[in-house]
Amino acid sequence: MPAESDTIAAIATARGRAALAIIRVSGPEARNVVSQRFRGADLTDVASHTAHVGYVVDAEGQELDQVVATVFQGPRSATGEDVVEVSCHGGDLAPQLVLDALLQAGARMAEPGEFTERAFLNGKLDLAQAEAVADLIHASSEQAHRVSMQHLRGRYSDRLSNLREELLDLCALMELEIDFSEEDVEFADRERLTSLLDTAQRLVSTLLDSYRTGELLRDGVRVVIGGRPNAGKSTLLNALVGRDRAIVSATPGTTRDEIEAEAELDGLLFRFVDTAGLRDTSNQIEAEGVRRAEASIREADVLLYVYDQQRGLDADERAFLQELSDAEPSVPTLVVANKSDTVDTERTPDLDVGHALSFSALDAFDDADELDRLTTALLDQVDADLRDTEASAVVMNKRHRQHLQEAQTALERAHRAYEQGVSSDLLTLDLREALHALGAITGEVTNEDVLGQIFSQFCIGK
Repeated sequence: MPAESDTIAAIATARGRAALAIIRVSGPEARNVVSQRFRGADLTDVASHTAHVGYVVDAEGQELDQVVATVFQGPRSATGEDVVEVSCHGGDLAPQLVLDALLQAGARMAEPGEFTERAFLNGKLDLAQAEAVADLIHASSEQAHRVSMQHLRGRYSDRLSNLREELLDLCALMELEIDFSEEDVEFADRERLTSLLDTAQRLVSTLLDSYRTGELLRDGVRVVIGGRPNAGKSTLLNALVGRDRAIVSATPGTTRDEIEAEAELDGLLFRFVDTAGLRDTSNQIEAEGVRRAEASIREADVLLYVYDQQRGLDADERAFLQELSDAEPSVPTLVVANKSDTVDTERTPDLDVGHALSFSALDAFDDADELDRLTTALLDQVDADLRDTEASAVVMNKRHRQHLQEAQTALERAHRAYEQGVSSDLLTLDLREALHALGAITGEVTNEDVLGQIFSQFCIGK
């Protein structure tokens, strides 16, 4: 889609009851379109970055809403084009009536992500920053929001672009050598080349290693609560999320299917999953629940294994926990010795796996200190990188990971080729491939199909 095209409009805020809503209009006729339906200042003749109170009217002149129209003249705007943002009252009806009036005045409905796409095409954002807009919109925890903001500010892009520029300079010099191959001259500093290849490989490797952290920040840490029937798993889930999410009953086997709830702890999103009690049973439905519980435990980011202190851990449970610890990769495990309120002396098991905590899920509803002890122990099981990370070095995007893997493979080939004394023309082929992969992340190298796939994932109007 050309950057200079028709004028688009969309509701830029979430639908539903709210005090305000914003309708964004962008394009060469943005001022004219809004002026046709605006009763107040002449928006075609006002200064940029000014706000004006007035009324939006329909084609017959009927007032639809009192609004504030803010004018931004391109290229000093979010999209790089002329933009008018109309702030009206919220709700479902008023914003839609205002939008309909602007569409009738000559704007067309924006496609998903089209405002951000225009910002990219007009050089206001690179592609990684544009994708950070979507990540920011969908961020569900403080840490995910922090990483998205750093990416939006361009710190992640700057690291890739700076590396790419250095590689590009060296690659150009090496290609120049090809033109003078008969004279046996070297324009590219070989020591600099070796150092730059090492630096590039370290950066790309660091970014790839960060993807697991980024995935957990984006999707949340999946904490599976497992254990025998009536160990207090459902009570524990309810305590962690602060509400009665799961049914609590003295009848064994009440929970048969997974029950999931989310909560934010220390800026991180946790997805807690209550599972069926682990035991042998002849009931087919409960047996299926047990099978799913065991499978879910093995795929957990963290396991909270709960047992009743009065009953203790039996040999089968110890063997199961040891099996999880010996697995590759192992499942980080916190063993919760529950129902400490029912025993005279609190005790935790002597285990070679995970960490153990004496706890009362029932008391946690009224005792904040008791719940804090559990959440602190739970956070200790989470990778420290999730809470103390260099935000600009975290990759959350699957597309970025794919291109980084391509760059890593090309850089490894280039390094081997250099050590083996391969000619400059062959070495530059690998460098060019790495440059292409890195450029695809920031949008310095792209195509319309890729752009369409990326921006179609955005909300309408964003």
